[in-house]
Amino acid sequence: MTHRELKDRHRREREGYHASLNLRVHRALSWLGRAEQCGDDLDARFIFLWIAFNATYASRLSADGSASENREFNRFLARLLQFDTERLVENMLWQKYSGPIRLLLENPFVFPAFWKAQNGELSEEEWKQQFRRARRKAQQALAGQATLTLLGILLPRIYMLRNQLVHGGATWQSQANRSQVGDCTALMSELVPLVIRLMMDNPRAEWPPAAFPVVERER
Repeated sequence: MTHRELKDRHRREREGYHASLNLRVHRALSWLGRAEQCGDDLDARFIFLWIAFNATYASRLSADGSASENREFNRFLARLLQFDTERLVENMLWQKYSGPIRLLLENPFVFPAFWKAQNGELSEEEWKQQFRRARRKAQQALAGQATLTLLGILLPRIYMLRNQLVHGGATWQSQANRSQVGDCTALMSELVPLVIRLMMDNPRAEWPPAAFPVVERER
């Protein structure tokens, strides 16, 4: 699904959407469209895809940092998967991206505890123990095709890369992070349009108000 396909559908259907859904989809599509214009610039594409994803799920709580980002992911995705009667997300993960997912889960550079160790907050043995436990959990999710569990493991890794790029912790087009940037960008390029589609497939569902509502400037 491309931005153009989703945008055309949104224009046809938006009059029947709840205001909060309409705003979320409108914003997410704007960033998805920008991501598709990035060509081979994977760093920029990834950042714009993350913003598009953020537009779909962010609540008032997460906007001021008072709620755990991981809990926000999980609540949103659990609800979305309930709507996914065609198992689109599941099929995308298992049939198309099982290889890149396995590589990403084996990559320590997107594992938060690894960076805590680099900053002296954990010992080398502590982060490695955490990594081994997380790997076992991920392998169990992969073996059992537990979609929500796997997404709950994957998204914090992708969020780690997001933090590294957005907070200036990497060089643009650095060769040091090409593997994780490539895998995360490929995955988000498929996941974000699916998320938007599933939201539009369920216009009667109640979506929470957007974190930053449109506010008219006083004249």
